[in-house]
Amino acid sequence: MVGAIKVGVLYSCTGPYGSIGRDCRDGAALAFDQAAGDHGGGLSFEPVYANPEGEPRAYLEQARAMLRDEGCRLIVGTITSLARKEVIPLIEKHDGLLWYICPYEGFEANENVIYTGACPNQHLIPLFEHLLPRQGRRVYLIGANYVWGWEMNRIARDLLRDAGGEVVGERYLPIEETDVDRLIADIRSRRPDFILNNLIGPSSHAFLRAYKALGDADPAFRPEVRPVVSCDLTEAEIGEIGLGLSTGHLSAASYFGTLATPENERFRARAAAALGTERRLSSFVEGAYVAANMLMDAVRSVGTDEPSAVRMAVHARLFETPHGPMRIDPRTNHAALPFHLGRIRDDGNFDIIASRPAIAADPYMTASRDGGRSSLRVVS
Repeated sequence: MVGAIKVGVLYSCTGPYGSIGRDCRDGAALAFDQAAGDHGGGLSFEPVYANPEGEPRAYLEQARAMLRDEGCRLIVGTITSLARKEVIPLIEKHDGLLWYICPYEGFEANENVIYTGACPNQHLIPLFEHLLPRQGRRVYLIGANYVWGWEMNRIARDLLRDAGGEVVGERYLPIEETDVDRLIADIRSRRPDFILNNLIGPSSHAFLRAYKALGDADPAFRPEVRPVVSCDLTEAEIGEIGLGLSTGHLSAASYFGTLATPENERFRARAAAALGTERRLSSFVEGAYVAANMLMDAVRSVGTDEPSAVRMAVHARLFETPHGPMRIDPRTNHAALPFHLGRIRDDGNFDIIASRPAIAADPYMTASRDGGRSSLRVVS
């Protein structure tokens, strides 16, 4: 090919989940800038950045502009499932390829999407397998009032039922809702063993700040007694919550910036040089960096950005990443990912307290279901 290959980078860097989007954009930019500085010849890449500001319609319009006007056939982007599902029909229409890096609720596998974010058998199931025997089986479910919250809590209900657990309460909030007083009062009265937090953005931040105040007032709700546990809370948002206000609570992820491996130490050094030594590295920074590098490696190997050729190249490769070697399953287009459970520190980073090696993605939970019922065996 002659000329630079244009690649769309579609993340909301402002709006209700702008901190996540900025981490995603910066991770992708780090990869593209690093590639531009490599003077070894070969293909070059031109990222085309857009900021939908969290508006579903803007995602659609900007993705259309990338595909139709800019000539992008490959897009790294979208954060929420609402945004992903908004742009997938357009990606299909233009026979493009979307790289989706965020944890999500599963039950999707599209040939026009490469999924490098975790699905429930890679985050929620191992989280419950670790936590229920240690923390208890009376769980309060909270979630964003859209597909992520609904589906994650539905799966959690199934898992708890099969483990002999109990859902003691379940509430949903809009992404931008910050009035959490009634929710806090209900949790205080029901006294669950832990809270599964599937809120996102401002509602999650407000809840964690209010829960800190509850723990200060009543020691029975301190994180070492009744923790809040998430599958989507990362270093990206700790500053917005406030340092020290979420300390001690838990989150599941395929990557934390404190991961102690030689590969991650090299990544941390590169990121520090580009983003600053004070930057906390989240799975969103790392995930977008990995996706952009994977994309470029695949394009270089086939000499074209034609999506079907790129997809085949991705399926054929083992990719080295800061979180370890990674493969994409050709049956599902999903990555095999490790599981880590992190506890938030005062400085906004995470101590990793439990880990599992890479787990093959099972987006429809076929391997973990028996006769249509989800199966989770908890050994006390």
